[in-house]
Amino acid sequence: MKILAKETAIYGLSSIIGKFLNYLLVPLYTYLFAESAYGDVTNMYAWTALLLVVLTYGMETGFFRFANKEGYDAPSVYKTAFLTIFSTSLLFAMACVIWQQPIADWLEYPTHSDFIVMMAITVAMDAFASIPFAYLRYKKRPLLFAALKLLFVVLNIGFNLLFIVQLKKVDVFYVFLSNVLATAIQTVILIPFTLPRGGKYSFTVLGDMFKYSLPLLVLGIAGIMNQTLDRILFPFLYNGADMKMQLGIYGACFKVAMVMMMFTQAFRYAYEPFVFAKHKDRQSVEAYADAMKYYIIFSYLILLGVVVYLDIFKYIIGPDYWVGLKIVPVVLWTYVFQGVYFNLSFWYKLTDETKWGAYFSLIGLVITLVLQIVFVPRIGYWASCGSSLVCYFVIMLLSYLVGRKHLNVPYDLKRIALYTILIAVILGIFYLIPYPAQHQMTYRMAFGTVLILIYLFVFYKWDLKNLLRK
Repeated sequence: MKILAKETAIYGLSSIIGKFLNYLLVPLYTYLFAESAYGDVTNMYAWTALLLVVLTYGMETGFFRFANKEGYDAPSVYKTAFLTIFSTSLLFAMACVIWQQPIADWLEYPTHSDFIVMMAITVAMDAFASIPFAYLRYKKRPLLFAALKLLFVVLNIGFNLLFIVQLKKVDVFYVFLSNVLATAIQTVILIPFTLPRGGKYSFTVLGDMFKYSLPLLVLGIAGIMNQTLDRILFPFLYNGADMKMQLGIYGACFKVAMVMMMFTQAFRYAYEPFVFAKHKDRQSVEAYADAMKYYIIFSYLILLGVVVYLDIFKYIIGPDYWVGLKIVPVVLWTYVFQGVYFNLSFWYKLTDETKWGAYFSLIGLVITLVLQIVFVPRIGYWASCGSSLVCYFVIMLLSYLVGRKHLNVPYDLKRIALYTILIAVILGIFYLIPYPAQHQMTYRMAFGTVLILIYLFVFYKWDLKNLLRK
């Protein structure tokens, strides 16, 4: 737990600082760009996230699995994954450059095929870099990993400020151009640290990795679609003339809840190599159970903090977007369920039953798709965030119920249930108590701070005190 906490802190620091610095771009965009223009940014980056999963096709997790598996040579596993991802990423970028106009027409950007080219180049470089970054995690080099991730953020912000603020180029084109340039520089610096040394390219290893990873590709596509389908489908499902404006509001308010995603991502970066290495230990299941409990405890704390101080967090986005802030608690709960589902997912990764991950993700995709098709035309982006919440709750529950039969992890369900009841009661009190009309924001945050302190006190009495004694 100490090793996991240390690496989570390092990965988390880079992630949190990086995301926080990127938050500087959110007010830049939302205070300068119209809602419809920010809708273009939201939609394009949703496609980028989906394509990145397709182009990595589960090889990142496959690398961790086979690099730690007996009978496999880790350098050969890495070289095989490295060269394979490089080849497919290059082919994708070339295809998008050649057919940029037909793709732009299909995505309803007929006058902006340049968006397609920049998106393709960015995604291709990010997909290729996923394996070298996984190698840094495998080699336990979190500081270098964090430094390179932060370098991208600094460069991206720098280019945005140069083009949009200094040169007065208030246009979405320069948002994407900044991303391309920052990604290119990061990739060039990353390669010398991660070039394959030793080992050999093996089609046998590649076949084994594909067999293991392709179900993860289905899982990944369905999973990322569960996360991004709301922003991809919205232009096709919402019939109002203000479609891009509504999408921009939704995308901006989603950013307010991103602090929860930062924590989940930081935990994931440290937890994935930890789990595969720890699996050799006979007491590994107890470690997984502890990790789940503490993940939930801290995710509830973050949720409570964002809800209580939402009147401060809302200034991340421009006032024109505040009309959508009521979706923030829904998005936060979605991230909590998503993080728990990620924790649960290791039972099928460790038992090589990755097909179950594909099943769960496909079920979630069907739920998301049906709810959005039915309700987005009626209630707009409320259906988008609500469908994600239902999706992750259902697949989280399914993964737990099925996983009990394959890998017996002694989760502390009683304590988790108590924390869940505690956070529900605290949130209920926070929302239902009547605040004085005058200085309402001040009273709300002051009372919310007291509730946070109560939660921390309970955490100390129930778990933290005993943990500190170990």
